[in-house]
Amino acid sequence: MSRRHYNLPPLTTLSAFEAAARHLSFKNAAEELSVTPGAVSHQIKALEGDLGTALFQRKHRGVDLTEDGKALYEALSSSFTRISKTLGAIRNRASVEKVTVGSTTAVAALWLSPAVIRFWRDMPEVNVDQLSQDRAFRDRPDVDFFIRYGRDSDPSLTNTPLFRDHLVPVASPEVADRLIGARLDQLAAERLIHLESEDRSWTTWPEWFQQLGYSGTIPIESRVNSYSVALQLARKGAGLALGWQRLIQPMLQSGKLVTIGPHQLTAPNQFYLVGRPDEDLSDSARALKNWIIQEVQNGSV
Repeated sequence: MSRRHYNLPPLTTLSAFEAAARHLSFKNAAEELSVTPGAVSHQIKALEGDLGTALFQRKHRGVDLTEDGKALYEALSSSFTRISKTLGAIRNRASVEKVTVGSTTAVAALWLSPAVIRFWRDMPEVNVDQLSQDRAFRDRPDVDFFIRYGRDSDPSLTNTPLFRDHLVPVASPEVADRLIGARLDQLAAERLIHLESEDRSWTTWPEWFQQLGYSGTIPIESRVNSYSVALQLARKGAGLALGWQRLIQPMLQSGKLVTIGPHQLTAPNQFYLVGRPDEDLSDSARALKNWIIQEVQNGSV
């Protein structure tokens, strides 16, 4: 056999031997390596020929290792284990600087994206992927954590409270000026922009009115399936949107939307940061998570 720098036989023979020795079966080794048992047998015979010694004792119902075989297997097993750990560490270092965070489109546009930009100023080496969707996050192992209204029922995920918002009617400045001090029945008579979502945890217009004690009819004249679209329609004067006051603070501060008082409702649920336990997150993912929590505590949302 040709020799390399370390005077080793071909690695294919060593790999075949290690698998066969670990399983004490040429057949099981072949299944693991996706080759035929004959191919495994051929590699081991070549290795035994190179070493000039038998590595296996062939028996009727299987194989056992010889003393030389045991010595070689122990050396390969410990070496392959060290190599595997080193490769794992290299892979982790290569991927540790990437974080994937999920949210609704509205949360991404109104708060999360600006927060990520501020995060990059301190940690520019971390790549943050944002996944925005207006449906519940389910079976997404690629997402480190996501921002959700209400606790997630998955027991394998952690729920870190962020903030509790207040729900208020919002509209364009012109519409809001016309409705200053309006009663609940007057608000109910306006065109209300209803959000339809697969996530039933979001508070709806009928629930808002009911919680404030109004039991009259709530007409449904306009439906959208995106909160961002609802806000844009309200901004253009097409009706009233149910505003999450802290979340839409940038639009309120800019004057694009105006709250219609005095009626407001404390949101039944909090916003949560939901994801894998901290010990399962990379250092960069934990850094972004802590950053988001600090942003909330500092009043960025």
